[in-house]
Amino acid sequence: MQTVQATLAAAIAAAALVFSPLPASTEESGKLVLTIAIDGAIGPATTGYVKDALAKAHERHADAVILRLNTPGGLASSMREIISYMLASPVPVIGYVAPSGAHAASAGTYLLYATHIAAMAPGTNLGAATPVQIGSPVPGLPGIIPDKDSKDKKDNAQQTEPKDAMTAKATNDAVAFIRSLAELRGRNADWAEKAVREAASLSASAALQANVIDLIARDPAELLKQIDGRVVELPGGDRRHLATKDATIETIDPGWISQFLSIITNPNVAFILLLVGIYGLIFEFMSPGAVAPGVVGTICLLLGLYALNLLPINYAGLGLMMVGIALLTIEAFNPTVVLGLGGAIAFVLGALMLFRIEAPGYRLSWTFVGIVTAMFIGLILIVLGSLRRTRKAPAQVGAQAMRGLPAEVLDWNDIEGHVFTQGERWQARGTEAFKPGEMVEVASITDLTLMVRRRPALNTGEGGVR
Repeated sequence: MQTVQATLAAAIAAAALVFSPLPASTEESGKLVLTIAIDGAIGPATTGYVKDALAKAHERHADAVILRLNTPGGLASSMREIISYMLASPVPVIGYVAPSGAHAASAGTYLLYATHIAAMAPGTNLGAATPVQIGSPVPGLPGIIPDKDSKDKKDNAQQTEPKDAMTAKATNDAVAFIRSLAELRGRNADWAEKAVREAASLSASAALQANVIDLIARDPAELLKQIDGRVVELPGGDRRHLATKDATIETIDPGWISQFLSIITNPNVAFILLLVGIYGLIFEFMSPGAVAPGVVGTICLLLGLYALNLLPINYAGLGLMMVGIALLTIEAFNPTVVLGLGGAIAFVLGALMLFRIEAPGYRLSWTFVGIVTAMFIGLILIVLGSLRRTRKAPAQVGAQAMRGLPAEVLDWNDIEGHVFTQGERWQARGTEAFKPGEMVEVASITDLTLMVRRRPALNTGEGGVR
């Protein structure tokens, strides 16, 4: 009996060894790395996405977060918010410009400098961090002042000096910010300043040689192997050894709210929503009871205003747009050349002044403004003009439509009888007697009874009447 029990126990132990997972599997290791992907322009939706993802990483006790970057830049306000979240994150953030062909330009360079460890995939680049609100990387932009011992360098310095105080303040603020990030992470601060002042860029290999990034990795798995064992400093001075080798990688996708915000915060989309909302309400007021224009217009107007609230806008531009729409609406009711021309000019100028930003991905297209302006000017002049003419046209149905119609007397007794008009027999009344077959005219209608009168004589134009 004991031999049988021993044999059974040995068989169970062997089966457990065969079917149990390997000790080195990712499930048993318990290591977790979450990935945040920023593809495209950086804006308010990106800020919410990164904030929620970092909070989720902290809740799930992730070992690290990979911030994958492929962005042309974006809004400075959104960039600073994201950096503040990363600097306060208790979970290490690994910046990674990928895949091959990707870039971290403008605001993306600042984000990469703020990460605990910066990495790039082969065939990627970063840089061109000049604040686009103050210009573009062309001659005449603020630049690093060259050595005064060289005459040629002096001439270049004079060309690249800030043209005004506001430009100098914006440039110096951006330089101080990116240098502080470089000093915090122990990276090349001089090149960071050059990226801001001269819009300099670097490839992945050049960035590694210049101590702008920490490593180059072909894919996330290789990235985790290279950073395994590295020490990073977290908020509060805590130091953590990264243990990321063979960690499970999970991607945090943006929720539907973030995706929706990324759509409506596009200046062109917000512009359309605003116009559709305004004109929807105008049409509803023109034809009360239509319902659909009012409902659609209210929803679009609220969404457009919400999007504008998230974006830096110029209220003078918004006011000009409203004035232009009001003038075009008046033009539809009271046609004049001055009001229509003034409304069109005010609308175009307001649209061009509406957004105070020129960040990549957040530019309002001039072509788009021209097309939309032409469409809406045509719409308001044609549609609202048609509505105005319709309201002034004679009634086609009802009591008002009956007035002035000819009617044939069928029978008559004293002051009442029956007439025939519009293919129907009607009861009629009048102030005088008529003969059957005589043609009369409808003066009014009261309770389905026609009030008729004798038709006026027509002038033949030759001195006679008939």
